[in-house]
Amino acid sequence: MTRMKRVALIVLDGVGVGWQDDAEKYGDVGANTLGHVIQAEHPDIPNLTELGLLAAAGIHDAEEDEPIGCYGRMEEKAAGKDTTTGHWELAGLTLDKPFPTYPNGFPEDVMKALEEETGFEMIGNKPASGTQIIEELGPEHLRTGKPIVYTSADSVLQIAAHEGVIPVTELWHICRIARRVLKGPHAVGRVIARPFVGEVGSFVRTENRRDFSVDPSGDTLLDVLKRENYDVLGVGKIEDIFNHRGLTASNHAVGNEACMDATLEFLKKESWKGLLFANFVDTDMLYGHRNDPKGFARSLEAFDRRLPELLKQLGEDGMLIITADHGCDPCDVSTDHTRERVPVLVWGLGLQEGVDLGCRHSFADVSATVLQALGARARLDGKSFYEEIVL
Repeated sequence: MTRMKRVALIVLDGVGVGWQDDAEKYGDVGANTLGHVIQAEHPDIPNLTELGLLAAAGIHDAEEDEPIGCYGRMEEKAAGKDTTTGHWELAGLTLDKPFPTYPNGFPEDVMKALEEETGFEMIGNKPASGTQIIEELGPEHLRTGKPIVYTSADSVLQIAAHEGVIPVTELWHICRIARRVLKGPHAVGRVIARPFVGEVGSFVRTENRRDFSVDPSGDTLLDVLKRENYDVLGVGKIEDIFNHRGLTASNHAVGNEACMDATLEFLKKESWKGLLFANFVDTDMLYGHRNDPKGFARSLEAFDRRLPELLKQLGEDGMLIITADHGCDPCDVSTDHTRERVPVLVWGLGLQEGVDLGCRHSFADVSATVLQALGARARLDGKSFYEEIVL
């Protein structure tokens, strides 16, 4: 069986393709991120379409040419709809219980411990949109210097502070302390630093965000490949999601354009063998959470325009996988993630064209496929589809 020298695994953050059968448990029946964006904004994405994105979403026009990529959909097996759960399952670690969430804010004992350990009195402590809560509590924060704590439907504790009040490095330190405080039953998936700047009425979040994730609870694709002496390269917030574990090199690029540049820079270096794992966050962070379908569509178009550059750099023994970690429907009534199936698109010169992979029952099928494609010895969760697509 032909093996691949390297695999580029790209996560288009939040690009779901329709609610899962269990979406009712999450209040997400009717969510369809990609379908609603296409219906509302008609993005021009010919390259993604050619790879099979619309076919994966079940909205492929029968009159159009068949995709040149292999395509399908995947259901999330683990409970939850957050970044950490989704990425870990893609990497072969399927959680058997969800991370804790706090729809009514964090308990008094947690907040007391957080304030005692950091030395700061906190304000907020409720679920909220990040842009809305800094407009609401930003003036009080400027007057008092108290950091703003908030959460969402996901398993996160977020701490916002104005960079002129609490310097970025100090905010990161506060978040590291919070990460140590939040353990046991309160071990949220991520603690997120959310710095902002500006004046009252015109606050703007900066690119100095940092995520402090809980340590993976078992082996991931990154861990096992690194142990077998493969190169494991991270782009964007991958290093944060896996708590800097299992990587041999990383570029913490911020924003999709920078992530594409970093991905291409890695691919142009022919000396490495293994996995490149990249997260393209703009669709989720900038547009899905802000209910902005137009921006979401433009972000897809921008990625699509540069996709040919990426394909050219894969080489004869490279494989590209494009997928997502959850939905984040910008046409939904909420600003939260949505429990959706995600697309899986696969392309490489050594692969068949147009194979319909159907609906996979776990995101972990990606990790199983990567392991088999590279010829690695390790095995994790999931069922490989490599034999279905290799020439």
